[in-house]
Amino acid sequence: MKRILFQSVPIIFACLALSAFAQLERIVIPAGTPEDQLLQAISKEEDAQKKAGMYEEFLQKFSSNPAALAYGNWQLSQYYQGAGDLQKSLAYGDKALAGTPHNLDILVSQVGVAQQMKNNAKTMDYSVRGGEAYDSISKQTKPAELSDQDFASRIEEEKNSGKSSYEFLEAAAYNVIAGENDAKNRMAYIERFTPAFPKSRFEEQVTSYAMVSLSELKDAPRLISFGEKTLAANPNSLPALLLLANTYVDDPKPGSVGKASTYSQKAIQAARADAADADRSRKLSAGMAHSTLGYAYMKQDKTASAIPELKTASTLLKGQDDQQYAIAMYRLGYAYAKLNRVNEAREVLTEAARISGPIQQPSQDLLAKVNAARAKGK
Repeated sequence: MKRILFQSVPIIFACLALSAFAQLERIVIPAGTPEDQLLQAISKEEDAQKKAGMYEEFLQKFSSNPAALAYGNWQLSQYYQGAGDLQKSLAYGDKALAGTPHNLDILVSQVGVAQQMKNNAKTMDYSVRGGEAYDSISKQTKPAELSDQDFASRIEEEKNSGKSSYEFLEAAAYNVIAGENDAKNRMAYIERFTPAFPKSRFEEQVTSYAMVSLSELKDAPRLISFGEKTLAANPNSLPALLLLANTYVDDPKPGSVGKASTYSQKAIQAARADAADADRSRKLSAGMAHSTLGYAYMKQDKTASAIPELKTASTLLKGQDDQQYAIAMYRLGYAYAKLNRVNEAREVLTEAARISGPIQQPSQDLLAKVNAARAKGK
């Protein structure tokens, strides 16, 4: 028969009062108690199946002790995970969490089980709960008996102790978003992820997924709301600035094009594409912002002002992103044509028309009109 090993889990043998400050919960079983003595006996049993039976007895014997219940159920969750009964493993893990809902170690275990089950909803649920628990560390009220310095040190210590678990949960939640093909489900996951993992290392990617999802759903009001919430937390979020600029520039409501210009300009400032340390991502963001700003100027009948923006956009986007480059070139060709600068329009549109993608046909159509106007003018 396949041998199943329990995962080694540290248990804190200490006075409960010592953990009272902590926002993240840990299982505490005082040393020398009957619970401790039985756990020591269980730890000496080498047969996993017998050990599981002993944990069931442990749960019955100490059913009035929340810490004992949490620990026993957690151990059984790991036993059933190793045995391949993932549904039972998840159920025992949920029982453990009922007694210690802010325990990052158990939440990490539950994510592992949910991932094995390919249950994205559960993976996201446990990850978000962990993210919220970790984020709450900084929101604790300072006990009267602690100095500001001691309180800050305790907070920092607790955050450091949970950091690796937090990062695991953050990555697990992000992978759920990245692997979801349905735009509605993906956006629901994103709206749970964003408050649970503020200033996430995946913020740029998550905001990009939000932009794609809400565009697919054709939900401009929700997209704008999401972008503004993101900027409230991080005013220099390039994906959010670009998202809002792109949304407002095609919004027919009065004042929207002006907002598009404002967000585009903020994105250009945040990207700092001319800085020595500007990477491809920042240059690409700046190029897209210049392109949207030029487009906004054209919509405001400021075509002469649009051309420098679109030329800058084309320079930044060339060789970086073919589709964004094609968009900028099409807009530049349109601006030249509008000002009757036919030769420049033909040159730009000819290049845009060579790029395969959604802009190719509009570029070819506009080029044909420019060529016809040029021939007629001769």
